[in-house]
Amino acid sequence: MTSTRSTHLAAEVGKKYVIIGNGIAGTTCADELRKSDPACDIWLITNEPYPLYNRVSLPRYLQGLLPEQKVMIRDFTWHEERRITLLTNTLVTGVNTDERVVTLNSGGPLRYDALLICTGGWANKLRIPGVEGVADIYNFVTLDDTKAIIARALESKSAVTSGGSFIAYELTEGFVMRGVHVTWLMRGPYWLRSILDEDGGLLVDSIARAHGVDVVHGEEIASVVAANGVPQHVLTGSGKSYPADVLGVGLGLTLNHHFLADTPIERRTGIVVNEYLETNVPGVYAAGDVAEFYDVMIGEHHVMGTWDNAMAHGRVAAVNMAGGRKEYRDVPTYTSPLFNTNIAVMGVAESNNPDLTSVSRSAPGDKGNTDYRKFFFKGNRLVGSVFIGSPKGRKKVVELIRSEQQFATPAERQGLFDVR
Repeated sequence: MTSTRSTHLAAEVGKKYVIIGNGIAGTTCADELRKSDPACDIWLITNEPYPLYNRVSLPRYLQGLLPEQKVMIRDFTWHEERRITLLTNTLVTGVNTDERVVTLNSGGPLRYDALLICTGGWANKLRIPGVEGVADIYNFVTLDDTKAIIARALESKSAVTSGGSFIAYELTEGFVMRGVHVTWLMRGPYWLRSILDEDGGLLVDSIARAHGVDVVHGEEIASVVAANGVPQHVLTGSGKSYPADVLGVGLGLTLNHHFLADTPIERRTGIVVNEYLETNVPGVYAAGDVAEFYDVMIGEHHVMGTWDNAMAHGRVAAVNMAGGRKEYRDVPTYTSPLFNTNIAVMGVAESNNPDLTSVSRSAPGDKGNTDYRKFFFKGNRLVGSVFIGSPKGRKKVVELIRSEQQFATPAERQGLFDVR
């Protein structure tokens, strides 16, 4: 027979949650779990030394428009007050889904009732002749990356950036804002080929060139020529030479799920999850950039590396880890500055998706700028959009995507360009 006292103690023992990754997805999930279950145990693990910081703010910090303290979102006290155990500078070395145990590179193993994996990805390094032992070649993903880039930019006169991604553009703009002349190399015919078309790419080129950037297409860095361990210039595949005191590379991410290799958890590009963000292994969830999630808005799996998407994933994962059954349904939005203008990507905007069609248009905008709009459809339903320039109409477009509005005729689709 169980005593009243022991029954009471058992009721106070909450579930044990382990969250790998303390970005916006992981920290949001931890916060929501604490709100819903005061008795649970929560471990939040990061390989970095910092609590949550705003990765979306890193470009402005790089440009000198935002101080470091404004980048930070949480501090250690916040975690202590909520009884969230934050393990910094810690790597997960393995997961045993049968025993429901996570092993670490330091400290004892952690048992879990539910596990969330939101580990993002590692920036792809520049792997070409001449880089071995050479400093001042930077990726741009973390706060520490940003600090190192700023320090070097302040000592540099010329930079080469490489890649057709958001990261490459943000590095280019950051160097320019720090007074460094930039040559921007892109292998493809225009920037952000996975989203834009040629007209959008040409517009971005013109914006960058108006701010002194030498934009070069059809080229990539083939080798780095260094002296005394620092770059002097780069050589391209065609043999051209460009001066570079510092290099910035935006060559994409490799999603970080290699530590699951010995588990039955299904992985493709990312960790495969259903609309509830649960993997094929009960009790194991994934969120944020690393999740290859089933998007009910378009009826297929994909990955999406946006802040809004990760935050929404964190909220949904918390509900379901605690025993709920909530599907992820959202229209994430990503915005980024483009020198004196900006770009916003809403919903599913994938030029390389064969299931989607699109229409686009450029038109004169305010203050002599050009406004560019592109709308994506699955069948007749609006599922995504891209705006460069004026933000007018963005909220309305998000509402149209969320409401699964149909646009069956060319006239209806062309009418979207007038939405304000």
